[in-house]
Amino acid sequence: MHASVRPRRVSPAEVRARLGAPDALVEAKVLDRIDEHFRRFIAHSPFLTLATADAAGRADCSPRGDYPGFVKVLDEHTLAMPDRPGNKIADTFRNLAENDGIGMCFLIPGMRETLRVNGSAYATDEPDVLARMHTEGREAELALVIEVAEAYFHCGRALVRSRLWDPASQALADEMPTVGEMTTAQLNLAIDPKDLDAGLEEAYQTLY
Repeated sequence: MHASVRPRRVSPAEVRARLGAPDALVEAKVLDRIDEHFRRFIAHSPFLTLATADAAGRADCSPRGDYPGFVKVLDEHTLAMPDRPGNKIADTFRNLAENDGIGMCFLIPGMRETLRVNGSAYATDEPDVLARMHTEGREAELALVIEVAEAYFHCGRALVRSRLWDPASQALADEMPTVGEMTTAQLNLAIDPKDLDAGLEEAYQTLY
């Protein structure tokens, strides 16, 4: 059996030569603050992806979602996001303790363009901040404070190509086995996959 051959690594110089120079407008649209247009986008966004990395550069990206506007704009250079109940692994908090860099990509259902925000972040339990995260009768235990370094709108080519908002795309989910079925197969568990799926559905009843 032949060992797999790793694909050739392309140097940064080669990448730039193949892609060409970015349009001047692309660079000009990057702001160092949250203006009124970014603020409105954030206020309407119920979902984002959040990327961090540890001290060694090992990256992690996680989904975050809540009611539209769950990320709060504290001022034009600062955002705050609640930490809602999850798997308790705390990859994001662990990474930020080693490397405070953070990247966020905000989405609004039905809108092709996204909002990207980059900067640094840290955990807080500041009562005044947590009070703004009060939802469904519950207050967040912790929040992330994001210090904005860059913010800009990203064009919608990726979402157009993916047909993400096309209702017909949801049929793809019907072609997948359940998470319980996949997990029991991955871990070779001698349990009924339906029990895992039922446990997951029960967990979804406690969102706050």
